[in-house]
Amino acid sequence: MSLEKDISSWLKDYLLKNNLESFVIGISGGIDSAVTSTLCAMTDCKTIVVTMPILQNINETNRAIEHSSWLFNNYKDVEIHNIDLTNIYNQFKRTIPKQFSNPLALANTRARIRMSTLYLIAGSSNGIVVGTGNKIEDFGVGFFTKYGDGGVDVSPIADLMKSEVYNLADRLNIIDSIVSAKPTDGLWDDGRTDEDQLGVSYDELEWAMNYNGKEINQEQERILDIYNKHRKANIHKMQDIPIFKKK
Repeated sequence: MSLEKDISSWLKDYLLKNNLESFVIGISGGIDSAVTSTLCAMTDCKTIVVTMPILQNINETNRAIEHSSWLFNNYKDVEIHNIDLTNIYNQFKRTIPKQFSNPLALANTRARIRMSTLYLIAGSSNGIVVGTGNKIEDFGVGFFTKYGDGGVDVSPIADLMKSEVYNLADRLNIIDSIVSAKPTDGLWDDGRTDEDQLGVSYDELEWAMNYNGKEINQEQERILDIYNKHRKANIHKMQDIPIFKKK
């Protein structure tokens, strides 16, 4: 059985064994959510795809809508929703005292508002929220928002490197506009990409995750240092919540 069929079968088994009825996925216009939503749709179970722009780059939203339409036309039982959360986010910003208006914290707030929206839909549809993080993001450098896009019920591509996600996208015939787009978390107004934020490419991070301790050159040392810096800063996201144990 192919990898895509393995994952899709795993998703369907999980849904049915838990007496659930639907998958709920946020669609960003990026490769990870496109592949994940397609794997869900392949199950022939109800798949609810949701675009949730918040002050979004229009190109990202258009790609998300284009992919959602492609899913609807190619698979059965796909339900599409476009929910603009910009007003909710702006009202939230106005409500919170300005002393707490840290740019990074506000960017992460966007992801947490989206997470709440997905769980509202899942809770109303006897469904589960499906994660779209890949292995580099979820278990390498922790490039996700804790209790934002990291708040999910199942993670079907979290054991796949970014290169494997692209390979799956090719086999699944994901639309060209998504495959060719530079990866971005879409949480910033200035259009910065993932590579802008991380300082290295996904291919380089993939190399760093697989580094075997052999002699390396100066550029590879730089890549490894960046990887380790991100991992150290974000390791708390990838570990269980600390619990005090009474004696």
